Amino acid sequence: MPRRFYHSRSMAHLRSASVDAFGIWRRRLLFLLSGICIGLAAVLMAKAADAAQAAFKSILAVSPLIALVMTPAGFGLGARLARTVFPNSQGSGIPQVIAARHTKDPRFRHALISLRVAFGKIVVMTLGLLCGAAAGREGPTVQVGAAIMAAAGHLSPKRLPGLILAGGAAGVAAAFNTPLAGIAFGIEELGRTYEARTTSLIVAAIVAAGLTSLWLVGNYTYFGTTDATLAIGTGWVVVPLIGGLGGLGGGLFSRIVILFGRGLPGRAGALIARRPVAFAMLCGLGVALCGLASGSAVYGTGYEEARAILHGDAPARADFAPLKFAATVLTSISGIPGGLFAPSLAVGAGLGAEFHGLFPGISIGALVLIGMVSYLTGVLQAPVTSFVIVTEMTQDHAMMIPLMIAALIADAASKLVCRGGLYHALADIILARADPAAPPVKPAA
Repeated sequence: MPRRFYHSRSMAHLRSASVDAFGIWRRRLLFLLSGICIGLAAVLMAKAADAAQAAFKSILAVSPLIALVMTPAGFGLGARLARTVFPNSQGSGIPQVIAARHTKDPRFRHALISLRVAFGKIVVMTLGLLCGAAAGREGPTVQVGAAIMAAAGHLSPKRLPGLILAGGAAGVAAAFNTPLAGIAFGIEELGRTYEARTTSLIVAAIVAAGLTSLWLVGNYTYFGTTDATLAIGTGWVVVPLIGGLGGLGGGLFSRIVILFGRGLPGRAGALIARRPVAFAMLCGLGVALCGLASGSAVYGTGYEEARAILHGDAPARADFAPLKFAATVLTSISGIPGGLFAPSLAVGAGLGAEFHGLFPGISIGALVLIGMVSYLTGVLQAPVTSFVIVTEMTQDHAMMIPLMIAALIADAASKLVCRGGLYHALADIILARADPAAPPVKPAA
């Protein structure tokens, strides 16, 4: 063949390769920018949450009784906004992310994790904390992160499920400055599977979001560094004891939330379905009563209370764990946006501290860490995520083995009460309402 033919063919091949390379790097740059945006969003949500809780505390300083009016009114407004103005922003947001990964309907996926939903999540979550909701910001950060990454996914629709997963995992990592926990959560809870290509996306998104958070707020340990240890000996009996109780308590929490998510049977369920805003206000009243009974300790995320208990700065009230449990249940079933990680850690901290009187020879820090991991595992049924996130939050690697054992025991105990994981059960409910013929989310093996 003539030389000119080979020359033109080579030039066409080079042009095609350059176009492909440009497209690949453009997508990579866009994903990197999305990770940076997730980090910015996580910092914004943290600042908004802190400001909202501080404002609520200053209002209660005038009179704690204000909560009897303000909290129900805020819950009612939040529920109405989440149902009408920002639909699919209710609850934690993690079930919506799981459902978005599994649905085949692009319009329904967009409805679950659009940027509009992400904006509404931030607004209504902040409103809830301003009114005393016992909720965290990490679940909402997962949905916001997934929405940001999904917005960039139009350039690579085949990789969209992986991008959603990566965005959600980056949200967890940026919310707590816990990159390893973000990876564990993405694989264990959001994905329930291991895929090499998806894992690389998760790591890249976490790096971008994490570096952004570090640049804005600096390096920090969420609960502060602890040096608690648990010496080999008879004291190890607390590991299965707290692990079992924490797992049962977390499983009970999940079962209640799933029950209300599916809808109560009979007249009660029909009444709640007809009057969701009134029901949310009733839940808000319950939270306010829990707050009054606890001396205002159970409002908000529970971060300050858990940190004080962990470091021995303030003794835990005997009723803190049960009242925080009740307030978190009421917030979760009300239909307003809010996460479960931080409140669950606070409940676990109170649970662990209860055993200090029975085992005075064991440091309060060790008991609290075991309680945190146990109860969080009971709620999530994600043992790896639970012990990794608590270890990263405290940098206490000496407790790694007892925390692992507690997580495994708690996971088994939780499944005695609630057979399916909370987030995946709620995702199944979301998918079933959109498409009754859709198969359920595949459970963990």
